[in-house]
Amino acid sequence: MERDDLIEYSLDAHHSEEEGKKIRKKIYWVTLLLSVITIIEVGMGIIWGKSGFDVEGMGWLTIKSTFIILTILKAGYIVMVFMHLGDERKSLRNIILIPYATFILYLLFILLTESTFIHDVKEWMGWV
Repeated sequence: MERDDLIEYSLDAHHSEEEGKKIRKKIYWVTLLLSVITIIEVGMGIIWGKSGFDVEGMGWLTIKSTFIILTILKAGYIVMVFMHLGDERKSLRNIILIPYATFILYLLFILLTESTFIHDVKEWMGWV
């Protein structure tokens, strides 16, 4: 027995050829942008991860910060495009994004302030 109350959504989508071109252009742009960011991240990992460069101090901090920024940029763009948050009102976007941004900043604060704790403990115990 076949149900007649089900709608075939792929057949119900009505848009013009111009709208289809806009949609495809947006998909290509998102794919290109995320691919470029990923290529940059992988390239950085190849260059600095396995090479003989001795990166000390601010150089290593810069590399790690760049990875974090690129990853957050990619995650934010994915949320805005694929989860359709970019199509929502600004107030709803802020209600969703501000707590997450605050939480990420808090985690980074903890990371930066408490990262030397284990070294200090080892030094205090005389293990270093």
